[in-house]
Amino acid sequence: MDIYSLFTICGGLAFFLFGMHVMSGSLEKVAGSKLSDILRALTSNPFKSLALGAVITIAIQSSSALTVMLVGLVNSGIMSVQQTIGVIMGSNIGTTLTSWILSLSGLRTENFFISLLKPENFSPIVALIGVILIMTGKTARKKDVGTIMAGFAVLMYGMQIMSDAVSPLADMPEFSYFLTAFSNPFLGVLIGTLFTGLIQSSAAAVGVLQALSMTGAITYAMAAPIVMGANIGTCITAVLSAFGVGKEAKKVPLIHVLIKIIGTVIGLIAYIVLVYILQVPAAYKACTPFAVAMIHTIFNVVNTIVLLPFSRQLVALANKLIKSDASEKDKVAFLDERLLLSPGLAVHQSWKKSTTLAQLSAASFEIATKAFRDFNREEIEEIRRIENEVDMMEDGLNTFLSKLSKDLTDDDNKIVNEILHTISDFERISDHAVDLTYIAERFHTEGFDFIDKEKQELTVLSGALFEILHETTDAYRSGDTAAAKKVEPHVSFVRKMIKEIKDRFITRLQSHERNAEIITYLNDFLTIYDRVAAHCSNIAMSVEENVAENLGMHTFSHELHGDNPLDYKEEKAAFIARHTLPEA
Repeated sequence: MDIYSLFTICGGLAFFLFGMHVMSGSLEKVAGSKLSDILRALTSNPFKSLALGAVITIAIQSSSALTVMLVGLVNSGIMSVQQTIGVIMGSNIGTTLTSWILSLSGLRTENFFISLLKPENFSPIVALIGVILIMTGKTARKKDVGTIMAGFAVLMYGMQIMSDAVSPLADMPEFSYFLTAFSNPFLGVLIGTLFTGLIQSSAAAVGVLQALSMTGAITYAMAAPIVMGANIGTCITAVLSAFGVGKEAKKVPLIHVLIKIIGTVIGLIAYIVLVYILQVPAAYKACTPFAVAMIHTIFNVVNTIVLLPFSRQLVALANKLIKSDASEKDKVAFLDERLLLSPGLAVHQSWKKSTTLAQLSAASFEIATKAFRDFNREEIEEIRRIENEVDMMEDGLNTFLSKLSKDLTDDDNKIVNEILHTISDFERISDHAVDLTYIAERFHTEGFDFIDKEKQELTVLSGALFEILHETTDAYRSGDTAAAKKVEPHVSFVRKMIKEIKDRFITRLQSHERNAEIITYLNDFLTIYDRVAAHCSNIAMSVEENVAENLGMHTFSHELHGDNPLDYKEEKAAFIARHTLPEA
């Protein structure tokens, strides 16, 4: 073996890491929308969290990436530290899948069908199919699937290069002498930790060990400590991600490290008992790639079984090591940028924040309308506080979404576009709530009041607009296109109602029943109502984006403003019956 063989090993490792990176990135894109659905199932049940962690890690092929996401979720106040324990342990189990796939490289058989299971035999076909999908796929999803397949083929090609490059080592006495260092389990753990920390991938570290095991020079006693060290080294990515986050979020990588270190201590105790005390003969037998995968899995499964019942104690230990008071727990990021690591998850969390913004805006407008009937300065201040919060949320969402990868799935792109189109309308509704408070304050200061007819008319109008606001926010939150279609006919009726009330005001002015100054205030009031109704219309049509794409936005708007479909005539009639103005 010469210097060129070393270059070949390094090149094989580079191919392996690149293939892993490409494959996991595309897997996350394909699984991104599903990932957000899985997260909705998060509960305090540790077994569900365990399954969740395993499923997500299998989907994105990176336990480190998942832990970084968890840091972001905790830092954003979306998850608690306690909820992450089961997910972290599940990710440790899920990450062993890669080593099982790589272990197929060690298959030795003459059977044609079984030999097809060897990655080196089927990966060229996978690569060909992947490239065809990338070049001919009409949808982003097909291209992503093709990229996954091509990434897998590159990964396996790197594994094959490493295996071929290290095979001459079996006949080198220098290599055998070097391996004697691994007979010290503590040194083996250290080497596994440092190597994995350097390349930041336990799957790659275990893959290199599997390649070395094909020389027949790696024993079970040598492999086990290196695998334990690889599990500790994989925490480095999460530890690095904790810089710049709150104390609560820092506890996530700390718990990840604690789980690995405690598991390694337990593993070393078992190792010493089996190898040095009981002197089990199998410990000195040659380890195969399959056996390495088995050791990797046993370590993580046993570690989980032992530590899962003590998840609360792990959190308590983390709380002692990183102390945070109540005020510190309240300091959370709006949307932590670590969530950008998973675009699908980032889009889902952005949508959740936008629904909160929508509900705040609707609530503030309802409170503002009461100011004309019952002026309350505390409620006025609350409306202005909500407006500041809504403004910050809109700015935060715009900034966060602008940093999202442009290479999103079609579904995620639609969600992002819908968020960006609607949050400005919701924010304007909140602005109009503040505008109403200024009008109400002047109206109250001047000592004006409504006459009975106006009170009745505005009560009916407010009830109709509140119903539209609820319909709009509910349609946006649920993504219900059928509910969104009901909004526009109702908006059309309310805007006609506003015009009718303005005509009545003018008639009262002309008959000297009301003076011009009061009518000015009332017209300003109605103008704000009309603008809020228009914003509801915009939001509803944004929810109906797919319909708009098929019909064209102009056609869609005309369909709703003009002759309404028969399906909605009955619904509109019921709405009119609920909100009919009294006689003038």
